[in-house]
Amino acid sequence: MISAILYQGKDGLTACRITGHSGHAEAGRDIVCAAVSILGCTCVNALESVCGVIPQITENDNGVLAFRLPELNPEENAKAQILMGALKQGLTDLADEYPRNITLKIQSLSH
Repeated sequence: MISAILYQGKDGLTACRITGHSGHAEAGRDIVCAAVSILGCTCVNALESVCGVIPQITENDNGVLAFRLPELNPEENAKAQILMGALKQGLTDLADEYPRNITLKIQSLSH
């Protein structure tokens, strides 16, 4: 199962951690894993190419993609929150459609 966690700070979503494999189908044919990978990678790439924000990224071959937004000014954060919101919506839709293959949690960060 894929576990996706979005971290909520006082100014919006600040980080994401996606781990695991969905088990929906065999490797290379798993539409749930592919969808989650595309959502995560597109968000990270668009943060840089659209918003000019370079997140701190951790990824490996064991099914982990994690990233954290750097400290942002209000204008940068407003742009980044649009992309983070799109990521949240996509992961929510997948978790609703494939509840046996992906879970999504929103975790508040204590300040």
